[in-house]
Amino acid sequence: MAKVWQHPYLNVFKHFKVEEWKRSTKEGDVTTFMDKTLKGTVYRIRGSIPASNYIQLPKTSTQSLGLTGHYLYLLFKPMPGKCFVVHLDVTTEDSQVVRISFSNLFKEFKSTATWLQFPFICGAAKGSVYECTARTSKQDLVGVAPANVRWTCLMLDLHYILSMYLNRRYSHLKSIKLCSNLLVKNLYTSDLLFEPGVMFSEARQAKLAFHGISPMPREMAFPVPKGENWHDRYDYIRFPSDGSKLPYDSIQKGCSNPAEGVQVLEDPIRHLPRPVTLTKAVRDRVSLIQQITSPKDMPRWSPLVTKSIPEVHLATSGPLEEVYSGDQEFSRVEGLQAAGDSTVPLHATTDGGIHVYAHRMGNVAIHAVGISSDETVYTKITGPEVLSSKKASPCRRLLPDPILKLRTIIGFGGCSTKWALWTKNSSAVVYPCHAIIITMQIETGEQRFFIGHTDKVSALTFNGNSALLASAQMGHLSMVRLWDFQKGKCLSMFKTHVHSVSSLSLSYSGAVLCGIGKDGHGKTMVVVWNTAQVNQGGEVVVLAKAHTDVDIQTLKIAFFDDTRMVSCGRDNVRLWRVRSGALRSCPVNLGEYHSLEFTDLAFEKGHSAEREPEDRTLFVCSRSGHILEIDYKNVTIRNARRLLPSQIQHSHRREKQTFNSGPGIAINSISISSTFCATASEDGYVRLWPLDFSAIFLEAEHEGAVSSVSISPDSLKVLCTTSTGNLGYLDIQSRGYNTLMRSHTDSVLAFSVDGLRKQMATVSQDNTIRIWDLVSMQQLYDFTASDEMPCTVAFHPAQQIFACGFSSGVVRTFSLAASDLLMEHKQHRGAVTGLTFSPDGNLMFSSCSHGTLALYNCAAQKSHVHRVLANVVSQDAEHGPNTLAVSGDGRFLAFVGPSKYTVTVMDAHSLDELLRIDVSILDLDSTNLDSALRICFAPMPVGHLLVSTSSNKVLVLDAKTGRLVREVSRVHKLSCSSLALSEDARYLLTAGDRVVKVWDYQMRFDINFQVYIGHSEPVRQVAFTPDQQHVISIGDAIFLWDFLAVSRAESPKADIHPYVESLVPPRAETSSEKLKDFTSSANEIPRQSAPLPSLASPPCLDISSIHQAGRDDIFSESDEGEEAGLKGSSREASDGNKDHSTLVMEEPVENEETLVVRPKVSQECSRSPSHSGNEPRKETKGPEPQHYIRPDSYRHFTPRFKASVLPKSVLYPPAGNEGLKLKAVIGYNGNGRGNMVWNPDTGFFAYTCGCVIVVEDLHSGSQQHWIGHPEEISTLAVSHDAQVLASASGQGNGDSRCQIRIWNVQDGTCQKVIFHHETQVQAMAYSRDDRLLVTLGDYSDRTLALWNTHTYDLMSSTHFLEPVHEVAFNPLFDGELACVGRGAVAFWLIEQRGADISLKVHRAAIPDTVGLVELTSLCYSTNYLLYSGTNTGQICVWDTQTNRCFMTWEADEGEIGVLLCCGNRLVSGSNTKRIRLWSVAAVQELRLKGSDARSSSVLLEHEMTLDGTIVGATFDDSLDMGIVGTTAGTLWYINWAESTSIRLISGHKNKVNEVTFSPGESHCATCGEDGSVRVWSLASMELVVQFQVLNQSCQCLAWSPIPISRGGAEGQHVVAGYSDGTIRVFSISRTEMELKMHPHSVALTAIAYSADGEIILSGGKDGLMAVSSPRTGMTIRVLIDHKGSPITVIQCTRKQYHDFGVEGGELWLAASSDRRVSVWVSAWLKDKCELIDWLSFPAPASLEAPSSLPPSLAAFCPWDNGVLVYVGFGMQKEILFYSLRQKQVVEKIPLSHFATSLSLSPAAHFLAVGFNERVLRLIDCTTRTEQDFVGHDDSIHLCRFTPSGKRLFTASYNEILVWEITST
Repeated sequence: MAKVWQHPYLNVFKHFKVEEWKRSTKEGDVTTFMDKTLKGTVYRIRGSIPASNYIQLPKTSTQSLGLTGHYLYLLFKPMPGKCFVVHLDVTTEDSQVVRISFSNLFKEFKSTATWLQFPFICGAAKGSVYECTARTSKQDLVGVAPANVRWTCLMLDLHYILSMYLNRRYSHLKSIKLCSNLLVKNLYTSDLLFEPGVMFSEARQAKLAFHGISPMPREMAFPVPKGENWHDRYDYIRFPSDGSKLPYDSIQKGCSNPAEGVQVLEDPIRHLPRPVTLTKAVRDRVSLIQQITSPKDMPRWSPLVTKSIPEVHLATSGPLEEVYSGDQEFSRVEGLQAAGDSTVPLHATTDGGIHVYAHRMGNVAIHAVGISSDETVYTKITGPEVLSSKKASPCRRLLPDPILKLRTIIGFGGCSTKWALWTKNSSAVVYPCHAIIITMQIETGEQRFFIGHTDKVSALTFNGNSALLASAQMGHLSMVRLWDFQKGKCLSMFKTHVHSVSSLSLSYSGAVLCGIGKDGHGKTMVVVWNTAQVNQGGEVVVLAKAHTDVDIQTLKIAFFDDTRMVSCGRDNVRLWRVRSGALRSCPVNLGEYHSLEFTDLAFEKGHSAEREPEDRTLFVCSRSGHILEIDYKNVTIRNARRLLPSQIQHSHRREKQTFNSGPGIAINSISISSTFCATASEDGYVRLWPLDFSAIFLEAEHEGAVSSVSISPDSLKVLCTTSTGNLGYLDIQSRGYNTLMRSHTDSVLAFSVDGLRKQMATVSQDNTIRIWDLVSMQQLYDFTASDEMPCTVAFHPAQQIFACGFSSGVVRTFSLAASDLLMEHKQHRGAVTGLTFSPDGNLMFSSCSHGTLALYNCAAQKSHVHRVLANVVSQDAEHGPNTLAVSGDGRFLAFVGPSKYTVTVMDAHSLDELLRIDVSILDLDSTNLDSALRICFAPMPVGHLLVSTSSNKVLVLDAKTGRLVREVSRVHKLSCSSLALSEDARYLLTAGDRVVKVWDYQMRFDINFQVYIGHSEPVRQVAFTPDQQHVISIGDAIFLWDFLAVSRAESPKADIHPYVESLVPPRAETSSEKLKDFTSSANEIPRQSAPLPSLASPPCLDISSIHQAGRDDIFSESDEGEEAGLKGSSREASDGNKDHSTLVMEEPVENEETLVVRPKVSQECSRSPSHSGNEPRKETKGPEPQHYIRPDSYRHFTPRFKASVLPKSVLYPPAGNEGLKLKAVIGYNGNGRGNMVWNPDTGFFAYTCGCVIVVEDLHSGSQQHWIGHPEEISTLAVSHDAQVLASASGQGNGDSRCQIRIWNVQDGTCQKVIFHHETQVQAMAYSRDDRLLVTLGDYSDRTLALWNTHTYDLMSSTHFLEPVHEVAFNPLFDGELACVGRGAVAFWLIEQRGADISLKVHRAAIPDTVGLVELTSLCYSTNYLLYSGTNTGQICVWDTQTNRCFMTWEADEGEIGVLLCCGNRLVSGSNTKRIRLWSVAAVQELRLKGSDARSSSVLLEHEMTLDGTIVGATFDDSLDMGIVGTTAGTLWYINWAESTSIRLISGHKNKVNEVTFSPGESHCATCGEDGSVRVWSLASMELVVQFQVLNQSCQCLAWSPIPISRGGAEGQHVVAGYSDGTIRVFSISRTEMELKMHPHSVALTAIAYSADGEIILSGGKDGLMAVSSPRTGMTIRVLIDHKGSPITVIQCTRKQYHDFGVEGGELWLAASSDRRVSVWVSAWLKDKCELIDWLSFPAPASLEAPSSLPPSLAAFCPWDNGVLVYVGFGMQKEILFYSLRQKQVVEKIPLSHFATSLSLSPAAHFLAVGFNERVLRLIDCTTRTEQDFVGHDDSIHLCRFTPSGKRLFTASYNEILVWEITST
């Protein structure tokens, strides 16, 4: 929650008093002067060096501004002919500081993990030469500001910039630095979007608040002379902007007049795509070549209504879509912000495009490694003030996010193999693998990753307790990172200004870091840094540095002194010391050993009390085998030994090594423990010695030279690394050796996976072939080719055989079972570039760099050559693992060739050419032809071939025809090196440069991909494992990722969706590609606002024959148990594949019948329309509801089960003397059906909550409440003139039938109550002329009633044999209506002759080919059309003149329960939580002309996914905006034109358990069974913030009193108790969880703060009470007095210290459900808690106790100190007042029922009690008057007075009523 003092905006210069320079600083030429244009004082910053001339806020870098505003406004003017720089340091939510810089010095956008650099493009005066040049030029005029540069208002969306560029969440602005040369007036931060040049009066007149735009505040505004336009004098730049210029990642001026965008929104214009005419030369080319023009400025998404689809005449027709999704171009994207943020007006433009649309997307979500999300979810809610307020469109992205999680890396080293460290507990090792640092648990092999380095890690070091890790990377200017090892968090990152840091050493305390590298002249440089403050967020500073000419191999800080170091190298051993800011050294006199090359050193361990810390031995080893023992204190050599090679005797035994003269064995590393020494030598041995080196007691031989050795801190293991990339350790106790990691020593070129045996083969430039176990990731086999390099590898699909191609051109097949070479083929002359098997394993294909293609027959174990073709594969294309591709059915082989511009598809069995595709698409931005690089077949039966090209595109081609289906641009910054598709064709993997991207294959989202970093070299291949559970990428190492997306085979039924694109290849006669759009939501948390639909082309649904299909049930995603039956179906083709969408043409049905029914009013009803005949049905009592089975439709209303009963008598207050007045209702009943109405013309808006109708003014938010229904209201209907409202509910007391109330909208009075239906009314509708009302009963009632609205007399009633789901009047003819049910539509014609009513019924069944479905919804169109939805997601269209179904299409995956139509637009809502907007312009022509219609397509214009099943919707006449209700209890405002969805009404979905209030009564908090804690503003009753804990219910809640120690609003906290026994403390000001405790083993039932807020008291279901500290989280004590019975109440209050004869300032009580109350006195600071009273209240011994006992409740009496009030089950129904001083009951108030809730007013002698009989009683304890109030439809289980006593909150189940106290 942003700090209140920063709203609505903050004047930064004024707040920090810049002119005083106390909280800010200036450097260089900074002056003030009077600017004539602005007519005021501004700051001028001049100077040739920006770094030396600046204004900085705050004064020092250690301080922070703490500005939380969403937007930053900078009012400035660049100096003409000069350059300027602005730096903004912003802090992310994970405390990472990121610098955002912009300058006209920058030529291009650059980014790192902590720095974003944006070019700033200066604008010029309107009409100037500079502006004209910039407007017409394709490239911007980047550079110094023009001479006539103008004052500029720059708005930066900091939240968007961090989110989209770095995938980080914005927290606050830390500092600002304004550098020369510029003029600056001021800086502002705000959460509001300000529009300059608009006056407040103009804003009100233009209703700009409707678009979320506020006029610029007066102190922020630039002066505008009268009669002039603001935009003619000044520039307004918003970043991110909608500018159309290049570069896209630049800050520049957008449209000339942003206000124009407002007009576009008020009258949205939908532009048609233009047809593109292709020249004959282009059309006549052999393959498809399209001319693609650069897209012009266009909105991010604008729904298009297409009257006709322009034709593009190609050899194979079909829509062509171009999807832009590059890494950089996303400054053009508008409005991709977090929910609740304002967006800007979008500018609709007419844009030429190819057949459909072109959209630019460029938003990148970068993930280093997947991190599991916390169980607590914080959601900030910004509720709307009015209906028309504008909110941001949510950014729809690929889910889940992240979709990959790094699991294992096979690799070690990279820069060097000498770095491997033990953790302090000796349970894990830390080592680098190229650019990633890995921690591996040695017992389990589990890995943890430290990701952030951009180049190979060159050095590693720990401090003494392994808490701080330092790492350096190689490169020109090495970067060093400091990590918090336990948290895996980078604490600091800094440039060393040293080339290639080769060694690092941290002091034991971690306060000093020392590093070695080279300076710019190649001299050795030693640098010492102070790292003491890094854990507190401080900076790393250089303590000292020194240059030296001597060679240094290793330098270590002495563990006993942070200021002392020792180094060794060629010809020297030196001692260093930091003193007085200088680094000084002295050499050790080596004497005769001065010419040795020393490699490593180690200090003697241990400490003796009689010796000084520096009095110890230093061991130094050398490449000549010498080990010197140096006296560190006296700087002398004590001893020298030499390791010699062993002498081989005739018995072939090795003799013990000795230290004599002769050639020695190079020692690379030495490690010392307190008892022994370990050495690593070049001969591959690790040897363990006693400290006197008298003998070897253990040694281990390795395959290569041992690079380093390290003894574990527990001295039980020795860690070894080798130059061959192996990492392992020697267990001293068991004398066994354990290999932890083997790795390739050079780049990995290719891999192949054997899915049957879970094995992987890799080939590398180190000339090895290695086989790995995919489960354990251990190496199984190693094949080495000494003189040739393996290039590519492939596993046989069935046999334990793999093939490998070599650089010599040889292809060899190996048998793993026999570990033998099977065959050797020498058909190729060049290096083998491609190698693959057919899916059945009968064929093998290979290609080489000379263009030869070979086919092998592998039916037998030893393969033989079948056919060889020369010069067919491209010889000049880049070669890689995807050179050859075989289709999933094994029929086709594809490759790049014969030239790099073409892709050839061949018959895989014969190598006959089938298709040749020219991919050199003409690109107007490039002079070069595009060439193909990599290819990949999509899984069958999609029928696509994917080709990556040199222009960084991926082309999706039809594999049979070569038709271009889709094009994805800017896939990677560099070329795409690998492609792979998942088996279900939902996800695409691409590799390019050093990143892996996962794409949504159908490109349906705003952000269609996720980016994963980690590789330090180009990624050569990426692919899914055969089980689709993992992803493997190779390059510098082998990365195994967990693939977190649920595969189609494993997804639950609720998540099953058909493919977006048809899996059946298009037939020759099809005129357009079959597409079907969908959204999938993997996140179970309801979103704040609905996502936008896919940016892909809307579905074009073709005319085709209808066909029978199998069906799989889809269940609603609702969490409610009662909604378990809300299910629909999803169509599935007979072959098991999802069917494509179809537009169905049907002949008139023949099985129709017409019935004439003449019912008698009230006495007789007609026969079922499904049977012929006119005999009347006798009026009998309806059958019992339980005899009926609920149909397969969620449309039917089922009231929530209630154990409460209706009151038999109510003590209504006298008129005018009511003590309470209903002020507000919180919540909407999502259990209703159609229980919300809105009339756009009159603004009338009403909805239901329980049994109350809430009429709300959408502009002011004020409510009226119409009370009268005895039960939960099921549905509403409003007349077309909005003068009358009808509402229906269940039976009241004494009623045998349901109640329908008729309300006068003007005065809110009930005019009539009518009864007819026996169970529930599920639908009602008024006729167009409002003369008739039709009401429909549910599946148990099965009755349709027709009413005269003048008298509300029943005109006719009809009973059905089968359930009817929905009814609607024909808007064209008042006497016609229709209803839908199982498999048919019943068309009714009402004929009235005098008093005689006759109904003619025409039952029209749906075509048999549609199948047996339920028609669940319907709506009429104004052009003789009726639309009906089914429970299987289809929409059927009926001709109302012929009553026939002539068209159907698949519109959703679940049941369609809501349909609305107006003109050529249709809205559908379903139980898949989706609401969709369709363009149905072609349907009317199809009805009239049939197959001769010019267009046969319906288009999905837009869709949104909400938080629950759609149960009601109302839209305006154009269907542009409306209100939608869901089962989650939310009413959404939907605006299609703006792509916004805003929560209008929201409440708890399940039972509310507690209400608590802030001390200042500005806010209240509620908690519920749904696990949410919601904070509301008491002034507006709008939701402010929500804390959500998944899979738990929140049982109790308390708001902290504000102690002086915490001060003000900063100290406001809410503590909540949960069903798992945990307690969570939430900070209201910071909107985060501060503390989590677990003092209880069972669910909590009560919680409270102590009076001073320093203690939390909690009670559990087992009766135990815990006393906990919110500061430390510790449980201080546990009280067991109430053990065995749940605690119901805990309340604390203050008392006089010596009151009641007991010392202590706090009095508190606890009540339990066994009717016992304990009273305590506490002095928590003295750890004192004393029981002063124990009350037990008796209960009757008879068996007349109710089935569920009322709760035992107690509270201190606020107006009588020392008295507590008790209610509960007892001998009498009464309220007891007990005196703590007199120790007896002093007063009793009798009750009519047992109380279920209790609250006492702190302001007056009022007492409120709630009853199970749904009545609230207010008792005046002074006058003993009692008043009853109704309004709840269930037991009132909660009553709470506010602290001021002015309001009373009551709750029953999930509805909350707010009452105002009117009595004084």
